[in-house]
Amino acid sequence: MLATLWIALGGATVFLLVAAIKAKSAHLCKAIEINIHGVSNNLFVDKKDILQAITLSEKSNPVGKAIGSFNLKKMELELEKNVWIRSAELFFDNNETLQVIVQEREPVARIFTLTGASFYIDQNLAMLPLSEKYSARLPVFSGFPSDRKVLIKADSSLLQDINTISMAMQKDSFCMAMIEQIDITDKRQFMLIPKMGNQLIVFGDGSDVDAKLDKLKMFYRNIMVKAGWDTYSVINLQYKNQVVAKKKGVEDIVADSLRTLQLLQMIADRAEKRADDSLQTILPDNKFNTVDSSMIQQSIQRDEAPESAGDGVPAVTPEPNNQPVTKAVKAADLKKDKKPVSKPVEKPKLPKAAGKPPKAVMEKKNEYTPIPG
Repeated sequence: MLATLWIALGGATVFLLVAAIKAKSAHLCKAIEINIHGVSNNLFVDKKDILQAITLSEKSNPVGKAIGSFNLKKMELELEKNVWIRSAELFFDNNETLQVIVQEREPVARIFTLTGASFYIDQNLAMLPLSEKYSARLPVFSGFPSDRKVLIKADSSLLQDINTISMAMQKDSFCMAMIEQIDITDKRQFMLIPKMGNQLIVFGDGSDVDAKLDKLKMFYRNIMVKAGWDTYSVINLQYKNQVVAKKKGVEDIVADSLRTLQLLQMIADRAEKRADDSLQTILPDNKFNTVDSSMIQQSIQRDEAPESAGDGVPAVTPEPNNQPVTKAVKAADLKKDKKPVSKPVEKPKLPKAAGKPPKAVMEKKNEYTPIPG
């Protein structure tokens, strides 16, 4: 009788549960509540995206539909097709509200490949595409050797090192503020590029990351602030319990010296060229003025020659090939106002009495006073 009683009690319980489930299935969905977890700073998927995905899965607005008509497992799989959603869980609570709990993937580093492609990775090393909604402020790694979806073992190990370095840097505000980017070398090691100074920081592989960053902070705190930001060209953190820094000198000074000699030679060449240009400026050859020796000789011969008949006087007009040609002009033409020569020489006055025109006067530095006209 006792056994029969327990069996009857169990059957009644199952019947009541089934009846309750059927009764609840007939109830209508009153609302949808969405909760996104796993994200601290970045939101690459929002509630609007999740609600849109649920609506597309049900092909209509879920609110107002019977609870029994929902295929919650199918809806979870549809949500997890979004690359930014790691997992999704859906259920109805006692208030007929659809609860949607989403675990979002959070990127930990941004990577640029050798071909120029760019993507994020999360803590599980999943490769995530860039988002049009947000641009995460994360450590940037450049020079990754592959942009394939399926990576070889060496590339996967490199991604693990990137994840380790990036997570350690994000815990330290100084490193996040100081380091501009991390370059990946051909030997699959890391080179840190600081925002201040011109030095390179040799980081090595992804081992002992915290110890290396502590040594870097100690070096900046105790050495760089005293020696100056441009004192060292290389800071090597690979060695255990020490920092090996290379001062700017030797090769750097030799390179600067060679550059200085080249600049001095360039300055000398330009000075010589300017000197030649200055000489040509002092000795122009045009219709207004020339200091060619043949011109001066012609002027002297003209002054010593007898006066010509009539009121014409000989005048000399140089040709482009510096060969003077003599021709007669009227004396009245000498009285016409003509523009002075381009040199800053005071224009001489004409003599009152008619006679021979004045001789050309030689001045210092092979300069002369031209005859008016």
